[in-house]
Amino acid sequence: MPEILREHFQLKETIVTISAYEQRHIETAKRTIIDQRAHLEKFIRQDPFFVVTLDPYDIPAKDAPEIVKLMVRCGNVFGIGPMSAVAGVIAKFAVESMIEEGASYAIVDNGGDIAMLNDQPVLVGVYAGQSSICNLAFEIPSRENLVGIATSSGTVGPSISFGYADAATVVSNNPALADAAATALGNAVLAEGPIDKCFKSIDKPGILGALVIRGDEMALWGELPILRRAKLKPELITKA
Repeated sequence: MPEILREHFQLKETIVTISAYEQRHIETAKRTIIDQRAHLEKFIRQDPFFVVTLDPYDIPAKDAPEIVKLMVRCGNVFGIGPMSAVAGVIAKFAVESMIEEGASYAIVDNGGDIAMLNDQPVLVGVYAGQSSICNLAFEIPSRENLVGIATSSGTVGPSISFGYADAATVVSNNPALADAAATALGNAVLAEGPIDKCFKSIDKPGILGALVIRGDEMALWGELPILRRAKLKPELITKA
């Protein structure tokens, strides 16, 4: 197999790790991220409410940027605000642009919200902060279609969450939908009670499966990749 190149890239709040076989594909992803953020920022300047609302957003005008339309559609599926999908949608567009340039291995990890196309198996670690459940990873087999794996947490990272999950991870063929779903799932994890009740919050078309870790408890739902033991490498966690 060819050598895998990895590059850390930050543009304002967007912090990604981009992986590919060729540098030109990494550069393509970076250009796409820059362009898509510019479209989004221009829309937000016109409507600042878009970036702060936690409720479903009205469907924007037909001339709104595609990134805005997709964020709205994904957030509305789960009854939450459009910013719930921002990391996943940026990763999605970046990987799709890499694929258009001929990439067969393209991964964009946007702070734990991942879009990927992989022609060789990949391990995706599940990081749950101080939980006793650790060193787990999904084994993603080689595939010919895009997949999204997104994680939300009430105890790890800067994202807004109203729940008590150490990790709420969702798998979907649509990375933007996975991101919004992970937010909704994380919000639904209560401090006490049966942990698996939270999954009804994301039982929607397009969601393949999910995992939740809360303290020393873990629950799985739907169809997920194989979960295996794997020593997580902190240096591979995408963060500022």
